[in-house]
Amino acid sequence: MSLAKRAKKAEAYFGQLVIGPPGSGKTTYCAKIQEFYKDKLNRECDVINLDPANDNMTYKPAVDIIELISVEEVMNSFKLGPNGALMYCMEYLEQNFDWLLDKLKTINNSYLIFDIPGQVELYTHHTSIKNIFAKLQNLSYHLCVVHMVDCHYCSNPTKFISTLLMSLSTMLQIGLPHVNVLSKADLLKQNSTKLDFGLDFYTDVLDLEYLLELLDDGPFTSKFKKLNAALVDLIQSYSLVCFIPVNVNSERSLLTLKSAVDKANGYIFGSGEERTIQSLLSCAVGARTETERFDSDFSF
Repeated sequence: MSLAKRAKKAEAYFGQLVIGPPGSGKTTYCAKIQEFYKDKLNRECDVINLDPANDNMTYKPAVDIIELISVEEVMNSFKLGPNGALMYCMEYLEQNFDWLLDKLKTINNSYLIFDIPGQVELYTHHTSIKNIFAKLQNLSYHLCVVHMVDCHYCSNPTKFISTLLMSLSTMLQIGLPHVNVLSKADLLKQNSTKLDFGLDFYTDVLDLEYLLELLDDGPFTSKFKKLNAALVDLIQSYSLVCFIPVNVNSERSLLTLKSAVDKANGYIFGSGEERTIQSLLSCAVGARTETERFDSDFSF
């Protein structure tokens, strides 16, 4: 059956793509949010594991890519390193899209959470993930990206600017409604994570000129003042990147993030064309609105 015919028969499905660098807490979040949706919100929810190297899942996936292909298998067969093998697996999944679609069709009336690999190249310039989920979008899957970044990157100006560039590049590359998240936000209250500015500076991405003043104090970054200024100007010119701080052990925090995601993928809006338009309009502003209501646990 062609994709066009499947699209005509498809109902509207909703879900989120959980992406982010290794160690950002993606798999932990997937397990926590599934439990939260089911137990606290009475929302049927299934996790789809699309990480062919994920051998430490704390949830039971409804669909597991390892049944199709695994990083270990590719490394042994083609003598590739882990990064090359992971990219091969994503390209293989794209070529075998019907396998994924057939698996998803067996899941009825359930909210979908896709656990995606942590290799940054897969979001910034590689096209397989973009193409896979573009096909799902055309088949009435209303999806939103939840991009998780470890909050410790806020403690260093250079790391934070790099994080902003990565987030912006990912948003432009994938082309789906996008919610950026500062994960492990409970650590921000600990002395080990000291911020140069208030939390709202990092969540709302306020005047980044203040970061330049900190960068210019360093012996290395002072040599690249113009480059740093150009990068900051690029980020501010698009004015798309903002963050929601999240503590997966706080129900109030998960509820705040849930509200932002439901706006971004159109879950809370009407049906059909209205829902699609509203989800696109909210992708840039949904996260910023919800950040104003962030959990008081993160205040200083």
